[in-house]
Amino acid sequence: MSLLLLLAGCTSQNRHALEAQTLSQARSGFKSTLLTQTSDKKPADQPPHQLFLTVQYPASSGDLIAYLSPSPGDGRKHPAIIWITGGDCNSIGDVWSAATRDNDQTAAAYRNAGIVMMFPSLRGGNVNPGIKEGFLGEVDDVLAAMKYLEKQPYVDPQRIYLGGHSTGGTLAMLVAECSKRYRAVFAFGPVDDVAGYGQDSGYVPFDITNKYEDELRSPGFWLHSIQSPLWVIEGTGGNIQALRTMAKDTSNPLAHFIEINGVGHFATLAPTNELIANKILQDAGAKSNITISEAEVNSLQFVK
Repeated sequence: MSLLLLLAGCTSQNRHALEAQTLSQARSGFKSTLLTQTSDKKPADQPPHQLFLTVQYPASSGDLIAYLSPSPGDGRKHPAIIWITGGDCNSIGDVWSAATRDNDQTAAAYRNAGIVMMFPSLRGGNVNPGIKEGFLGEVDDVLAAMKYLEKQPYVDPQRIYLGGHSTGGTLAMLVAECSKRYRAVFAFGPVDDVAGYGQDSGYVPFDITNKYEDELRSPGFWLHSIQSPLWVIEGTGGNIQALRTMAKDTSNPLAHFIEINGVGHFATLAPTNELIANKILQDAGAKSNITISEAEVNSLQFVK
């Protein structure tokens, strides 16, 4: 779940040229040319049964593996969050072992607060069918995970949220630009242009010099398409230039950008997720009433 720290890549001129259409419209009917991929598939680790079930959810690429919180058994419907991990976000692994305060990529704050969690693996990850598309078909998989989650009898289908860190944050942003199905989206440390990951990173299985292939996977080109309330969060020691570039380049009222002073790419997670979890528990209206201010986040105690 590691990530290379990146510089912002897409220009305002390129972004503005694409604003005549939405990301969903641009993706419709598009056929990607993918590079040859080596197979390194590994089964998902088995979680502690009291914390997570291993389930399969149907997607266009086939049935995909996920971890899902078991029913609390109280007969109530609970808020839920889908969390996309960083690094190889197509695969899932140990998200239950205790993590340190300066690098808690398990997002344990949500399950500790009693919020249902789902960690979906995506096409080509673990031993799933399909192949990795690098932030393209994976958007559809995250939406398919939501359809599965909202059918669970102990989940409130009107209170399902999406979060992700690093590559997972980039993917979460793209989902927010394609759909309004999630009540709110929280993207930690995303990039604006996925070409910045580099051709050899393993995250971009397409020719990154192909401009349109890159644009359809890069959230910085589609800020006008954001449909769900979105918070983009990063420390000034992380992918901060990407956040600043996107914040400067959009007036979309659904998009909110929060800088955390003096904090790195990973230390942002634990305190901020605890804050968000508390806000989710209180977010019970017909529409989300969550607000998060930069001052509020910067008042939290971070490991620096």
